[in-house]
Amino acid sequence: MAQRLKMGTILLSRRISIKTASAAVGHKEGEGPLAEYFDRVYKDDLLGQSSWEKAESRLQTEASNIALEKAGMTTENIDVILAGDLLNQCISSTFGLRSLGIPYLGQYGACSTMAQGIAVSALLIESGGVNTAMAVTSSHFCSAERQFRLPIEYGGQRTLTAQWTVTGAGAAIIGEGEGNGRICSVTIGKITDYKIKDANNMGAAMAPAAADTLKRFFDDTGTKPSDYDLILTGDLGYVGSELLIKLLQSEGTDISAVHNDCGKLIFDREKQDVHAGGSGCGCCASVFCSYIQEMLRQGKYNNMLFIATGALMSPTSSQQGESIPSIAHLIHIKKE
Repeated sequence: MAQRLKMGTILLSRRISIKTASAAVGHKEGEGPLAEYFDRVYKDDLLGQSSWEKAESRLQTEASNIALEKAGMTTENIDVILAGDLLNQCISSTFGLRSLGIPYLGQYGACSTMAQGIAVSALLIESGGVNTAMAVTSSHFCSAERQFRLPIEYGGQRTLTAQWTVTGAGAAIIGEGEGNGRICSVTIGKITDYKIKDANNMGAAMAPAAADTLKRFFDDTGTKPSDYDLILTGDLGYVGSELLIKLLQSEGTDISAVHNDCGKLIFDREKQDVHAGGSGCGCCASVFCSYIQEMLRQGKYNNMLFIATGALMSPTSSQQGESIPSIAHLIHIKKE
């Protein structure tokens, strides 16, 4: 039976693991340092579709089908699919996954959606109500720019703190028994708001949420950063990663020796002109479901924390002058 600790970390008693995972990405991601780890790279970011939004839906369809194929499963083997994205009403997930015919629970955690989907999947399996679940999410540079900032046709100048939304999707199949990394515990994030209002500086908005979740996890488990091979945040990028390290150092915790960020890993900052790194739901999803899975398989990482961060904003809240509340969910994964 799961055990909930004082600060909100939930220890799982069942042997729940990631059975398999897959990632499908766009051409810019395929030109980056992780190209060899992605299952599919599309040269055309429209993916043969008539809109950016339809292209993003196609990414989810492809990632899900590849994960099923790699696991030797069909849609009938999946009890529930947990999916979400950045677009209004999560339309990328709804339209991308409707043809699969799998019971569906929509998720919205902004860029933290991958960790949220994995966490909820693990808890459903721990409860005994679900045997196998799939967590899926995506983002697309052009659809995100159109919704949250300015359409790319506008040609607006990007600030140095801005991050490049990843065109990509990740899908992970979670179930009981052996797999590529056991999910030992989850720590559900709290809404954190440091009153950041700049939509072009998501790293600064999300870093406090990651710091809060990590601190609660360390307090709950009595562990320290050096106990882990890797502490991987979702998409803080370069600005947010630096802020996270400083926030934790100010409270006596130093993660700098074992920390990395999906937004720093997915692109070559010098060659690809992405300013402060990568972002978007598809950032941590595509990195975690490809490169990180391979590193676990090879034994490079044996005990790691995956903390995906999300900015809980919308165009409406930004237009009304609201700040950007954020959240970060943590998954503790051990290689068996």
